[in-house]
Parts: sequence; C-alpha cells; structure tokens
Amino acid sequence: MNLRLIGKRALVCGSTQGIGKAAAIELALLGAHITLIARNEESLKKTIQDLSIEHQQNHDYISVDFTQPESLSEKVKEYISKNGSINILVNNTGGPAGGPITNATIEEFKQTFSNHLLCNHLLVQALLPGMKQTAFGRIINVISTSVKQPIPGLGVSNTIRAAVANWSKTLAGEVGQFGITVNNVLPGATKTIRLQSIIENKANKNKVEIKTIEDEMLHEIPLHRFAAPEEIAAAIAFLASPAAAYINGINVPVDGGRTLNL
Repeated sequence: MNLRLIGKRALVCGSTQGIGKAAAIELALLGAHITLIARNEESLKKTIQDLSIEHQQNHDYISVDFTQPESLSEKVKEYISKNGSINILVNNTGGPAGGPITNATIEEFKQTFSNHLLCNHLLVQALLPGMKQTAFGRIINVISTSVKQPIPGLGVSNTIRAAVANWSKTLAGEVGQFGITVNNVLPGATKTIRLQSIIENKANKNKVEIKTIEDEMLHEIPLHRFAAPEEIAAAIAFLASPAAAYINGINVPVDGGRTLNL
C-alpha cells in the first residue's frame, strides 16, 4: 500500500492543537512538507518543532485569523506565489460554542458559516489551480458526525456542518476529473480542549459531576472510550495518500461506532 507523501505539500488548518496538530504530525511522518495555519504565531513556532524531518522536509507556517477570510485568502495566495503549489488541504476549524438552536443568534450562524464554509471555499479556490496542474489533489474536511445524526445541544454546529458536507460533495463531483479527491472525516467524541469544554458546560448546566457526563457519553460509544486525536489523524493521512486515490465524495465517521446509521 502506497502511503508515502514524500515531495507533497500539505496545508493543515487549526494545526497547533488537537486533531489539526495530530494530522500535521502524521502527514509529516509520511514525508509531506507541512504548512501549518492558525492564528497564534507562538503556538505555530512550537508546533513546527514537533514535526518529523526524516525526509528532508522544510516545514513552515502561515499566521492568520479565520475570522478574517479576506486576509486568509490573500496570505495563502501570496504564499503559493512564493513557494509553489500545495497538494493536500486539511480544512479543520474549531467548532462554535454549544447551545440549543432556539437560543442561537443570527451573528453566531453568520460567524460559523464564515469560519467554516466560506474559509474552506476560499482556500480551495486558492489551491485548485496548483492541484490541477500537478494532477494530484487531496481536500479533506474535518467536520462532525452531526452531518449524519445531529448532536443535541449543538444547534449552530449541526446546521453549518451539514452545509459544509454538501458543499464538499458538490465539489467532489466537479474536481474528480483532475485527479483531485474531496472527502470528509467525521470525528466522534475526541479528547480535545473542545470536548472538555462541552463536558464541563453540560455538567455545570445540569449541576452534576463531570464524570457523570463523561459516563453518559461513553455509554453511547460501543468502544466505551473517547478517541485520541491521533486516531482521527490516521484517517486523514490515509485519505491524503496515493492509496486513497479512488475514494471520493464520502463521509468517514471515526467515532467508535457511536453514530446509529451507516
């Protein structure tokens, strides 16, 4: 099985922590040159040090805030003009705060739509010409199992994640002819800062111990444990590899079997 990414360039979003960082590390281990992208420059510099350079990679980063989509687009285009095309894009952005959909504000919907769908779209538009030229492209969107089964208490996230999934499927149908695949990875409950925040908020709201909420969540997962970010990263890395060349336009749940449908 050909999993080697030597000579390939990957742009990994939200790559200073959690799933994004784990994905960057995994892709680097397979030989890819990694361009990290996140807003905190100090965290970006620290993350660079955790990336493998066994294959003579020259990792770098772009510091930009996803709440400023125009700046994001400009910086990525400028980067490409100086450094050449990027073969792999991992779209990964932190999710919005939880809460019932009936309490969600219009501003929350707008900001989440911009951070996720619009920024994803701008990045794809910037990278597509290079992917087409090299006849190799991998666009991998880290979304959520909520695109298959909405998660209670995550109203805004459920709504926008579904929009991103349908955008992805549409895109896959348009770019496949150029050797470019578009797939979505749907993490289940993963040991990240976001999961911890969701658990703590739910415990505070219901006035129960954190362990009570954790036990309730674990009961819904057949494997009876939360995922490690590295386990989500492994799915991302496989979809980025030459071995996954004929996998296109799909949702891949990595959730320990929690989602109750195929």
